[in-house]
Amino acid sequence: MTSNELVLVTGANGHLGNNLVRLLVQKGYKVRASVRNIHNTKSFEGVNCEVIYADITDKDSMIKAMNGVSIVFAVAAVFKLWAKHPKEEIYDTNMKGCRILFEAASFAQVKRIVYVSSIAALNYSSFPVNENSGYNTDRRDMYYNSKNDSEKLAFQLSEKYNIELVTVLPSAMIGSVITDKLSNSNEILKNLISNKIPLETHIYINWIDVKDVAQGCYMAAIKGRKGERYILANEKGMSLTTTIEIANQILPELKLKKPKSVPKFILYSMGYIMGIIAKITGKAPAITEKEVSMFYGLKQDFNISKAKNELEFSPIPSEKALKNAILYMWKNKEHFL
Repeated sequence: MTSNELVLVTGANGHLGNNLVRLLVQKGYKVRASVRNIHNTKSFEGVNCEVIYADITDKDSMIKAMNGVSIVFAVAAVFKLWAKHPKEEIYDTNMKGCRILFEAASFAQVKRIVYVSSIAALNYSSFPVNENSGYNTDRRDMYYNSKNDSEKLAFQLSEKYNIELVTVLPSAMIGSVITDKLSNSNEILKNLISNKIPLETHIYINWIDVKDVAQGCYMAAIKGRKGERYILANEKGMSLTTTIEIANQILPELKLKKPKSVPKFILYSMGYIMGIIAKITGKAPAITEKEVSMFYGLKQDFNISKAKNELEFSPIPSEKALKNAILYMWKNKEHFL
């Protein structure tokens, strides 16, 4: 990848997409940023890039966005853990988007795709997890299924259309420039700072600075080996209790309460009730019984040596990433809180 090439970032007004656009522009690349809402360009103010409409489920718009592009950073996807109709809203959309991505790329003669998958697509049967652990065998969550199956499909289609493919698998991205719509990870921080996390769910989160993931995506484009996947995460996950302790250290004025630990069956019961209410109201619940079943006690610990060795991936530690993100959100509390 050379700086005179035109590159495309899909989902460019999202958290990762916008930070990736900024990084590529800083490095001197000609960047085309695709968004679904062409009227929402606030996140591109002061950024020297071309903004264009594209929808991952609209083949014609994707072909137009890829015209003259040599490398595509495929960031756009449905990223939510709950929906009233999860298969249609999450799984089907992400699978269709993956197929259209490669069909459009083939038509536009794109050379290489950096496909943003997720740690959701990893097998957690042994620790620490690495890229060779395989794919996730737990089929209870449609978002996890969509990341799992769309990455598999991406490798199949890259072979079919003879397009170089590298996949990256980020963990919970926080910090740096946050666009208007908060990601799931940033929603957790928002609730944490607002003292709205009363219970320890025993769900471990692997915090990573979004700028480090953006750098990892860039390095995957220039150094990633064709047909390989790379985990972009820190080595250790963190509990909500530890997360809150760190927040209290840097912002003692928040006086955040330590979350209470309750037995798993109580969390499960609460999740079951919240799930029923969510189906009625259409609003995402704080937790569901499925999430308790899948993630209770599951530690997000990874072996990231492959990304370190091949992509020169060197993320700041989770604790520092967390501190930076909390301070950023607190500094801009009138906007986020």
